Amino acid sequence: MGFIRLHQIIGRPAVTEEEAERNRRDAEAEKASGQKPNKRPKCARNALPPIIPISKSHWWAKVKDGKFPQPVKLGPRTTAWRISDIQALVEQLSGGVK
Repeated sequence: MGFIRLHQIIGRPAVTEEEAERNRRDAEAEKASGQKPNKRPKCARNALPPIIPISKSHWWAKVKDGKFPQPVKLGPRTTAWRISDIQALVEQLSGGVK
């Protein structure tokens, strides 16, 4: 049994080295001023194309409505979905077409 994280399901945008550096500088400035640092990515990363191209809020609304599979907690801050559940969802959304 395998698991898949949300960003692997709905994708995530790329972050260039320049954007990451700007995010690091902004976070340091916010921390120095006593503000809570932002949660923007601090390292460059490639884009991850979506399996199911929807927003995070739409995904969670569908989970809440029972239309998408329920997550599994792998730890206190780690939520994932069973790969088999996501495969079944993709098949269902595609109308059974492989």
